[in-house]
Amino acid sequence: MDNVLARPFARGANWRKLWTFFRRWPVLPVLVFAALVVAAIFAPLLAPSSPTEGNLEFRNEKPMWYPEGSSRFILGTDALGRDVLSRVIYGARISLLIAAIVLGAGAIGGTMLGLVSGYYGGQVDEVAMRFVDLTLAIPFILIALVVVIVLGQSLAIIIALLVIFSWNGFARQVRGETLQLKTMDYVSLARVSGATTSRILFKHILPGVTNTVIVVATLRVGSLILTEATLSFLGVGVPPPTPAWGLMVSDGRQYISTAWWITCFPGVAIFLTVVSMNFLGDWLRDRWDPRLRQQM
Repeated sequence: MDNVLARPFARGANWRKLWTFFRRWPVLPVLVFAALVVAAIFAPLLAPSSPTEGNLEFRNEKPMWYPEGSSRFILGTDALGRDVLSRVIYGARISLLIAAIVLGAGAIGGTMLGLVSGYYGGQVDEVAMRFVDLTLAIPFILIALVVVIVLGQSLAIIIALLVIFSWNGFARQVRGETLQLKTMDYVSLARVSGATTSRILFKHILPGVTNTVIVVATLRVGSLILTEATLSFLGVGVPPPTPAWGLMVSDGRQYISTAWWITCFPGVAIFLTVVSMNFLGDWLRDRWDPRLRQQM
């Protein structure tokens, strides 16, 4: 009898442990990000067909779970007969490529500017921060529309535009951390001992802001993917027939009532990627901030 009564309590305890584990560790966001990386790297092996070649004979084919669907097209086809699943998988490669290049360039440039601005202060800090404010005040979508009209639509132009407007967040965060770190005793001792400015910046201050840079980069992944998708949806992003999630959503909007899967599945991919990266960034921020860690 005791064993029978103890079973519900044991199951309840197991569920609580599982719930605590999922709350403590970002399991689902990491799985989504890992799936994105795997899809981007192994897209030629995972995609069942070519993402750009279609057959009008199979246009707007329904997903396989429909009675009229076929196992050949698991998520259906678009208006040109291209496999939606293959395009979603290859779209992960485009999104990850753009995010990696833009974040790499933005993080390096913004971190360097933030270090210099926060360490020197004065006129250097004033000029740098006003330049940051200027980039934040410029309407990015409008600039992108004008640049694409003048220079043409290409992946390189979109990446360049995103790089130009991606460093300001890093600069502000690193500058704030540097203002605090440069007053620490170990930095003062390094200055008194004759350490050069470059050594102080890169040996003593940069390691202290690395966690902040990683958190900002993680949080910016989602916003960059969303921005690229928005530009592609408006027709000024990745040029067709390149499989980009935003472009796929735009291609399927006129078929939303008859072939909803063309728009829905790339939209779900955008949603899951952005949400997972935001959750992962929040977890890293809470984990690495001592003040927030005490409240966990």
